Amino acid sequence: MITIEDLRKCVKDGIQFVESQNDIREAEIFASWNDNVTVRINYTSDIPCNGVHEPKNIVGYGVGIVAVFDTPEGFKIGSGSDTGDLSPEGIKRAFEKARQNSVSDPNFKSLPPPPDETPKLISYHDMNVMNLMDEDMVSLGWSALKGALLTFKDAGFLKSLIVGGDVTILKERMAIASTLGIDEYDESSALFASITSMIEEKDAKGTGWTTATHLDKFKPEEAGAMAAISAISTIEGTRIRSGSYNVVFGRQAVAMLFSEMIISALSLNSIDSGNSPFVGKLGEKVASDIVSIYDDGARLWEVGSKKITCEGIPTGRTDLIEEGRLVGFLSNNYYAKKLESNVAKFTPRNGFRFGDLGRDFRQNNSIFATNLVIEGTRELDSGKLISHVKDGIYIGRLWYLYPVHGLVKADFTGTVIGDSYIIRNGRLEEPLKPNTVRISDNFVNLLQNITGISEEKRTTMIWDSKEVVIAPEIAVKGMSLENVAEFVEEL
Repeated sequence: MITIEDLRKCVKDGIQFVESQNDIREAEIFASWNDNVTVRINYTSDIPCNGVHEPKNIVGYGVGIVAVFDTPEGFKIGSGSDTGDLSPEGIKRAFEKARQNSVSDPNFKSLPPPPDETPKLISYHDMNVMNLMDEDMVSLGWSALKGALLTFKDAGFLKSLIVGGDVTILKERMAIASTLGIDEYDESSALFASITSMIEEKDAKGTGWTTATHLDKFKPEEAGAMAAISAISTIEGTRIRSGSYNVVFGRQAVAMLFSEMIISALSLNSIDSGNSPFVGKLGEKVASDIVSIYDDGARLWEVGSKKITCEGIPTGRTDLIEEGRLVGFLSNNYYAKKLESNVAKFTPRNGFRFGDLGRDFRQNNSIFATNLVIEGTRELDSGKLISHVKDGIYIGRLWYLYPVHGLVKADFTGTVIGDSYIIRNGRLEEPLKPNTVRISDNFVNLLQNITGISEEKRTTMIWDSKEVVIAPEIAVKGMSLENVAEFVEEL
């Protein structure tokens, strides 16, 4: 296992090396080690199966360099990396790749200087997670499956069951140093369980999830039980007619809406490219006045939290929408400096090198949210929120959600696939039949038409997202829903 000391030595050796080069103006050395461990759950009641598979882990480590070179044509900036080698030879190979890849960029100002503030999070990871053994990982997988099967058994369901999903642990270590004086490191741990359960003969599907940063707070059995309860609740779903409906979005649906579209639209790189409906809207009202949205990478106990960014900047809070008004954007150092003006400055708290394994030395720095928090100036408990809607649709889960004409138009579409219900007289009545409803609307209209936000929020992730959403349930008026897939049932 690669230690923090190994990574810190690598980046310090790297700085000494680049400073010995005659044509270097600035440089940044980033080294990381990640271990992504996954236990896959694949249970079928009617077909012989293993239920829980052995852990699969992907480990990666190495060094990445960003260097600014003085050349006869002016300065050029390049990046390079080397995999599986933290030695001086690996540093030299990464440096030569950066030199070969260097190009002119008139918009580049400089690498970030050492920040004035200190990190809010220091020792926030769990060494028990870092040292977790394979048999312990398998046990966590069985806990998730047991939670689902016991819930089904208690409800009298023993046949036609499918339970799938995974339990994942992410271990991250990184260090960064620069010729401008940054010298930082970070270590984080995160645990995730995401379970989908089905009662196949009833055409019922449900989901459950849980997250934690520490092993003693991780309850995978709760994710399994939640998935089974949700599946049982959606038996004998009914259809609806196409039309405009008042909708309550559940937490998974809220996380999908923000992770797939809205977060990107609130990032400075999208503003710079013109690929956002919020271009030129800073300071203007863009959402309902009950809505406030911010990103905070320094929230204790949240799996999206980090001590520092991948640029060596302490994480913290970035306000995005405040009581309906657009007040800020997610940014890294490059775009913060490129787009700053006399009337607008941006703090670069969201510059990360996220890849499939977590913080990845091979990735170029980009803009990512950490813990996106959605709050309301007036919040209701879940029951009152649904009662407030009176008649409409509760959408618990969306799938294949995407912007139809790019982010700038804000039109989107997606399929309602489960955990969804018809609301009548302020109560959840019969379940909505999965995969028979498509939502087609506009996410700017959605933000502006929010009528209620729940008090209770949950840390929620969607598949392959790099951020988490601290998601409430959200009530929205006038969403366009379409009845689809009738022909499939007639086959």
